[in-house]
Amino acid sequence: MSAPHSVSDTALGLTQSEIVLLRHHYQVVTQNPPSGGAMADRGRGTSRQSQPSSRAVSAASSQSVPGRIVLDHDTLNNLYIHLERVMRAIQQHIERLEEATAQSIAASRNRSNGLVSNVNSNMAKMQRIIAEIDRCEAEFERMKRIRDRVKQLRTQVDEMDARIDRSRATGHITAGTRARR
Repeated sequence: MSAPHSVSDTALGLTQSEIVLLRHHYQVVTQNPPSGGAMADRGRGTSRQSQPSSRAVSAASSQSVPGRIVLDHDTLNNLYIHLERVMRAIQQHIERLEEATAQSIAASRNRSNGLVSNVNSNMAKMQRIIAEIDRCEAEFERMKRIRDRVKQLRTQVDEMDARIDRSRATGHITAGTRARR
């Protein structure tokens, strides 16, 4: 088997952090090739060269030079499949986070709507209470006027009774009344 061609990972136009990620996932794939259909025979027959790609991955791993990506179809395909799985897992995590965010926003909205409703209810209650206070104060003023009038009448009656008592005590007979015998 001839030595596979490779390319420097720094020549791929990636940022330093992307190169670090590529190196990590390339190492994962070359040391632990994906199982299942990802490395299955590609339908080329049963010759030695059509063995499952784990051989290619093993060869790529053994001939791997740090900082270089082996340009072998099976290795690159396995790396691609691995990266697709990682991206799918990240996307699912993003979707879960977005759902959690939406639920949090909905809960906050419900709480704020509840607070607004509660504030509106309390404001209406306060308006009813203030209106009742106004009615009570008006009623109080009416009662006060009536009480003051009754007090005036009582004072007048008391004064009249006192005059009558004084006039009786002095013996004066008022008009329209007869002396008793």
